[in-house]
Amino acid sequence: MNDIIVKAKGIAKSFKETQALSSVSFEIGKSELMGFLGPDGAGKTTLFRILSTLLLPSEGVASLNGFDVVADYRKIRHILGYMPGRFSLYQDLTVAQNLKFYAQIFNVSIAENYYLIKEIYSQLEPFSNRLAGKLSGGMKQKLALSCALIHKPEILILDEPTTGVDAISRSEFWEMLKRLQKEGITILVSTPYMDEASLCDRVALVQQGRIMAMDVPAAIPGLFKGKLWAASAGDNYKLLHDLRLLPSVENAYLFGQKVHFTQSDLPENPAILSENLRAAGNTALLISEVEPGVEDCFISLMGQTEKV
Repeated sequence: MNDIIVKAKGIAKSFKETQALSSVSFEIGKSELMGFLGPDGAGKTTLFRILSTLLLPSEGVASLNGFDVVADYRKIRHILGYMPGRFSLYQDLTVAQNLKFYAQIFNVSIAENYYLIKEIYSQLEPFSNRLAGKLSGGMKQKLALSCALIHKPEILILDEPTTGVDAISRSEFWEMLKRLQKEGITILVSTPYMDEASLCDRVALVQQGRIMAMDVPAAIPGLFKGKLWAASAGDNYKLLHDLRLLPSVENAYLFGQKVHFTQSDLPENPAILSENLRAAGNTALLISEVEPGVEDCFISLMGQTEKV
């Protein structure tokens, strides 16, 4: 790994009786594009707010480029670009006014760092006099990223930046991140989308305030234990229901046009399992063993976490 620039050790955060984070530890190298993958409520936003010096951890320590997130918060804010999940720029200011305001906060000129945002902001320039609140979702996203980058941060933290954005804008956004990475910027990005995991250098699977796994995307499916089966029938919803009734089936869930399922330590012979499902009224039934993907591994690890 490159020189470590982001460190977290034993980070925990609780809100009264709710444990949002539990003993989170990791290291991220310089210029790495690190993805944090998990559903709503997994703890991603709480973690990012702690790293961005906006929340104090209940336990543990974290640092960005050697600066402690609690003791050195002022220094961190000069090397960090943060884009929260909710659009938080001034909606009653124009596009140009928002960018100018953020440049002035960091005492930089737009001209000196314009090269960094040129490919992003050039798409906004025709709307430079439009109020930020009147922009489309994709344009708001581009403006927020431009404002987060105008002071040329060493580290960029993006909290679910593509949520609610159309597929084309999502693709364009990830292309932008790859270009920024080549500029030497370390990027932390959270997402609920499984397909975005493959675009990261490494990915952390987050659930219930814990990091369940962290590795390169290609290695994540290797964490899957046991065999994975895919089934389809005339009515996949009925098939899903009937699979969940079988004693040998440990987990079953819809996956695109199929139902993925795993069996317990006492598996049923596939031929017998098929016979039982047909007897329950499932027509045009097909069952085959398949290779697990990142989403399958995530669901499997989630099940293990819930049992703890």
